[in-house]
Amino acid sequence: MPQLVRSACLTNYVEVARSVGLDPYRQLKTVGLSRASLIDPDMKIRAGVVGRLLEASAQAAGVEDFGLRMAESRRLSILGPIGLVLQEEPTARKALESLSRYLRVHNDALALGIEEEGGVAIIREERIIHARVPARQAAELSMGALHRILRSLLGAAWRPVRVCFSHAAPTRTATHLRFFGCPVEFRCEFNGIVCASRDLDTRLPKADPVIARYARQYLDSILARPDATSADKVREIVRALLPSGRCSIEQVSGHLGIDRRTVHRHLARDRETFSSIVDAVRASLATRYLESADRPLAEAAELLGFSGLSAFSRWFSRRFGQSASAWRAARVPSSAGGPRRSKTIEVRSASSDQPMLRRRVL
Repeated sequence: MPQLVRSACLTNYVEVARSVGLDPYRQLKTVGLSRASLIDPDMKIRAGVVGRLLEASAQAAGVEDFGLRMAESRRLSILGPIGLVLQEEPTARKALESLSRYLRVHNDALALGIEEEGGVAIIREERIIHARVPARQAAELSMGALHRILRSLLGAAWRPVRVCFSHAAPTRTATHLRFFGCPVEFRCEFNGIVCASRDLDTRLPKADPVIARYARQYLDSILARPDATSADKVREIVRALLPSGRCSIEQVSGHLGIDRRTVHRHLARDRETFSSIVDAVRASLATRYLESADRPLAEAAELLGFSGLSAFSRWFSRRFGQSASAWRAARVPSSAGGPRRSKTIEVRSASSDQPMLRRRVL
């Protein structure tokens, strides 16, 4: 099974790509990602493809700190419900433990661990991607995001003792020194942040315990669904492939690394079919897209993987018993005057603040 990450990890990609002279959408197309990955922060995309996108962008722009530039915009809120849980923990140590517990809901290609000895703590990140993908930019993005999380919890004045990367040093390290505000070392045995153990025992101001409780229940419910893993994986991949127009059982089985018959057999156990999943995912996304009064129907049709507006219109009428225009008119206030215009929506989502599994967690 490929490791998947929420497309929230691409937050601020468009802005950073343009700032270094790149066409972000051309870069997405080069690695096979659709524009929909910039619209829906909860879409699951392959972590390896994200790594290739970051590396290709850095190379095309001739900048070595592309991933770190993306990390500049990271905020705790980008983690969604995980962020709410972290803010409600009593200490930074407990917050990191929760981050480690729930991380695979956000990104199952990373793990987080804490090692302590002699009053020093090492917060390590480890990539668990099976494919051989260059990792410099992805590592710097996720490490930068982890640093932002810690500063959100401990305050803007907090500084680590040092930051370690396993890859070689770039030609210039000015961005790294400015970003982390401490010594940065390269060619280390691990990617991680070194700080005083006492920093992790810092008491955190309380947020909203009620909201945090619901967020924790939601995250626990996701972690507790091992019996639905196959169907969930198919839904995630269908969601990612629809905008490409190539959402077939062959494509999905290829992403899962199994043959189509095995996919059908797994789905049959859950009383599902590939067609029913595609239809249900389309229905869920269609209502979300049509709730935006500014989005043309043709754009919604493309995002849902239809060959054209007419095919989308026929499907929508069969599925909902009325035309897409009538559905929208009954639920969405019309824009004040003038025709609707297409616009690019760049959603700020949940980051690649991706820590890791515990190695030797103390």
